[in-house]
Amino acid sequence: MNEKTAFKPLKIGQTLTILPPGGEVPTERTPLWMERGAFGSGEHETTRNCLEIIEKLNPQTNDRVLDLGSGTGILSIAALLLGAGKAWCVDIDQAAVDACRRNSRLNQVDRQIEHCLGTLDCLPETGFDLGLANIYGDILLKVAQDLSARIRPGGHLLLSGILWEYNFDVRQRYQNLGFKILENRLHSEFSTLLLLKNEPDGAGSAS
Repeated sequence: MNEKTAFKPLKIGQTLTILPPGGEVPTERTPLWMERGAFGSGEHETTRNCLEIIEKLNPQTNDRVLDLGSGTGILSIAALLLGAGKAWCVDIDQAAVDACRRNSRLNQVDRQIEHCLGTLDCLPETGFDLGLANIYGDILLKVAQDLSARIRPGGHLLLSGILWEYNFDVRQRYQNLGFKILENRLHSEFSTLLLLKNEPDGAGSAS
């Protein structure tokens, strides 16, 4: 067994189990096949918390997912396995994009994922139902304007990888850009935020 398959199955939330390629399929749980590597296979506290929150969000068939700094693709792949329709994975590292492609094939969701090597600028799409970004807080501050604009009103944005020292600044920045804080989870070093993009004033009101 090589380093990419040398880890034990890991249960996440109520339904997901992360497994190495060739692992035994768990009974009554959803298998999430994942090569272990430098870009995350589920052990880190931020990844675990993101997966738990994605499960609770209960993605729907028509949901469009944006995964910024996608790494292995674990978050977007989980969203697809849990019911989302399509995902766009963006990462600046070619090795990460390659890992995401392999893992998407392992989970048979490769036809539901568009891969983008680069930054958000390489992606023309907008109006996403769910945005995912498990990256450092200083980067979340830099991309805040563009990332926020990609999420539709009423959509969710899940941010993680935020060191405590950046938590307040990130929260304030995204609130100023029209988001409501639904969850603020503080871990041993990092934090995770679940945000909801506000509807425009007057949306849904009688004419």
